[in-house]
Amino acid sequence: MMIRLIAEDGQMRSVKVGFSWTVFFFGFLVPICRGDAKWAVIMFAASVLTLFFAQLVFSFTYNGTYIRELLSKGYRPEDEYSRAVLVAKGYIA
Repeated sequence: MMIRLIAEDGQMRSVKVGFSWTVFFFGFLVPICRGDAKWAVIMFAASVLTLFFAQLVFSFTYNGTYIRELLSKGYRPEDEYSRAVLVAKGYIA
């Protein structure tokens, strides 16, 4: 399921909640495309050190991590559907 988050300055991000097929297939390139350099470096290092087993783990966790970081930067749900999904998944109260 996709949710939409919006910042105070009007920037909008669409984010998938749950398993990330893009991270599964493309690994650390996904955070690079999203402008998330910190996680690109972490994912690259972890994947190389674990012979790419970490890429499987990040496939399950990266979307949630990305959502939490956007929320901490001031992004908020754009609509009621997005808010309901974030509440149901425990990202916001």
